[in-house]
Formats: sequence, structure tokens, C-alpha cells
Amino acid sequence: MQKLIKSLFKDNLFIIAICITISIAYLSLMKMPKVEGNFSKIDKVYHLFAYFTLTICWLFSFYKKPTLKYLIIIGCIIYGIIIEVLQDTLTTYRTGDFKDILANTLGIVLGLIVFNQILRKINYNSH
Repeated sequence: MQKLIKSLFKDNLFIIAICITISIAYLSLMKMPKVEGNFSKIDKVYHLFAYFTLTICWLFSFYKKPTLKYLIIIGCIIYGIIIEVLQDTLTTYRTGDFKDILANTLGIVLGLIVFNQILRKINYNSH
């Protein structure tokens, strides 16, 4: 069962990364229902988690091409900035937020750190 799950992820990681990218755009630009209370702090955790996941998926999609690692990181950061700009310019019901960009970037950096640790452990165990 573990090999099946591993195989499914490995063979479909690129598609999963594309789906996550599209999902982030959709969730970031859709009109959200009004909710009572202040969710600004938990919102930043959602941003961090979404961009952590986005980064991990894209990095593992191209892990055999280490020269792309930093292009992927820069791409994820630019993507997060573009989404925030689009929220401010395309919608009347969402606003771009610099703190969201910071949370996105923190998630991306954490994704890179975790990715590097996992690769280091894999490379260490294969020797």
C-alpha cells in the first residue's frame, strides 16, 4: 500500500502542483462569505500553509533538476505577489495585503528548508 501511494504521488506530482496553483488562485480571488469575528491572524496561517504546500509540490516535481530550485522559489514568490495585486485590482470584494505577501513568503522559505532537509536525508540514506 505504501509503495502504491508513493508511486501515485511520484507519478502525479506535477499535476498535483498545477492543481494546487489553480486552487490558490481560485480561493484567493473568489468572493468569500461574510464571517463574524476577526480572522486576520488565522488567515496568515492559511497563507503560510498554502504557499508551503505549493512550494513543496513544485520542488518535488522537479527535484531531479536542482538548477530549477531557486527559479521555483522566485516563481512562487512572484505568484504570491501577483495574486495579491489581482485581489486589489480585479475584485471589489478582496484586498491585497502586504502581510499576506509576507506570510506567503514565509511559507515558501519553510517549504524550501523542509525540502532541503528531506533531500539531505534521502541522499544520506542512499550512501
